[in-house]
Amino acid sequence: MTPAGHPPVLASKIGVLLVNLGTPDAADARAVKRYLREFLSDRRVVEIPQLLWQPILRGIILNTRPKKSAHAYQQVWSDAGSPLAAITAAQAAALRHAFGDGVIVDWAMRYGNPAIADRLAALKAAGCQRILIAPLYPQYCAATTATANDKAFAALGAMRWQPAVRTLPPYHDDPAYIAALAASVEQGLAALDFVPDVVLASFHGMPQRTLELGDPYHCHCVKTARLLGEALGRELTITFQSRFGRAKWLEPATDRVLDALPGEGRRKVAIVAPGFSADCLETLEELAIRGRDSFITAGGTHFAYLPCLNASERGVAMLRTILSRELAGWVDVA
Repeated sequence: MTPAGHPPVLASKIGVLLVNLGTPDAADARAVKRYLREFLSDRRVVEIPQLLWQPILRGIILNTRPKKSAHAYQQVWSDAGSPLAAITAAQAAALRHAFGDGVIVDWAMRYGNPAIADRLAALKAAGCQRILIAPLYPQYCAATTATANDKAFAALGAMRWQPAVRTLPPYHDDPAYIAALAASVEQGLAALDFVPDVVLASFHGMPQRTLELGDPYHCHCVKTARLLGEALGRELTITFQSRFGRAKWLEPATDRVLDALPGEGRRKVAIVAPGFSADCLETLEELAIRGRDSFITAGGTHFAYLPCLNASERGVAMLRTILSRELAGWVDVA
């Protein structure tokens, strides 16, 4: 028995916190501006000295970009809100009972809500003495995986009684991930009413400088595309999307490739986005809407965007597999 006045002692549990990039709270300029301020102030994302960057961010970008970005979000927003938030919530819900009654599965966003610090505090308050932090980025990048872990560690630094923690490593070449991707792409291609001349594997872009500084992201993307192509029995064309600013970014650029393909006689294209665990603005608006428009305008005749694994049965099974490995020794998962 605990002595009188002793704080409540909860039964020990284990937490799993799924983490994705983030989203504004609404598809309007004010919410987008708040989101972009947090996102673009992250030193992992923009590696320009803050004395130089902040005047540009606050004086130009935050006064011009939010309205345009809000319009883009409005194209994909639903009654459930942001696609990224809705899908990540669905992934967490689908995994809720995957690891037994003693494991709580929750989700958070690196930027925006629900915040990582808030959900870690909630897991700790629920009795989680061990927590697996799981950034859902198949390919490691300092601007994605590392900053999610940074935020979690900062929250832990404010706790008197910290839980034990593990972090999910990148899974860009994991057989379970490649197999799930391949099956999903095969299903998507089989459902088309045309045979693509080319299948693009479009990954989120990063500045070229990140590769030169030793970030493994580019190598991880290339390996994912190679393994996926081998599993499909066809070569994939690797591209990188979402360029921002004047710096040189990883190439070839998705938008430029889409513009050029029809002129090369390749007028039927399918696109898959293997770097995203859930569909979001960059896949649903940038690829499926703007990408289609630019490809057709350039002379293309057939275009298809194949969705991410999302909270599909196949995608959830893959997540269960890779998360189970990281929970080994904490829980027994059949």
